[in-house]
Parts: sequence; C-alpha cells; structure tokens
Amino acid sequence: MALELRPNCEFCDRDLPPEATNARICTCGCTFRTTCVETELLNVCPNCGGGFTPRPIRPATEWRPGLSVAKRPPSTHRRQLRFEPTDISDLSARLRDIPPEQR
Repeated sequence: MALELRPNCEFCDRDLPPEATNARICTCGCTFRTTCVETELLNVCPNCGGGFTPRPIRPATEWRPGLSVAKRPPSTHRRQLRFEPTDISDLSARLRDIPPEQR
C-alpha cells in the first residue's frame, strides 16, 4: 500500500501538491507545512503527539511498472484538524521538549 499523499496542510489548509518539498508527515500520515510544524506545532503532531519527517516525493515518471504519481495518485480528500487552537498549543507546549523517539 502506498503512502496517502494528502493534498493540504491540516493546520493552515494551504495546498501541498505531491512534489512539495515543504510537506512534513508524522508516523500516522498526518500532513503539515514545514512552517506550521516549526512555528505553530513545535514538531508535535496535534493528532497523535509524534514528531515529523519530510514527506517523500512520489516519482512523476513511471520508472517501475505501476509506480508513479500517475498510477498511484495523491488523495483529493482535504483534512482539517478537529482540535481547538488552545488544545493544540497546550499539547505542543507539553511535548515539545521531549524528543519524538521518547514520546
């Protein structure tokens, strides 16, 4: 199963196309812009509490049969956070000084 490439930042709702180099994901696939991760979320996923890593780029060219952005297209379902801003900032403040691998 291929990684679901979500089309937007779940925090600010800005577009994140499949080739975006400023997309960050957590282990659950939650997707955010680098700016939001660094300035608003403080490297704490507001959904699961994990940390973030750069989202991989799915190749545009089909180098191997069936494996490309054309053959495995990104999701069109936009996601939005279900938590209030104060809940998000409280969680980020509590977990930001704990390294993601120790959360």
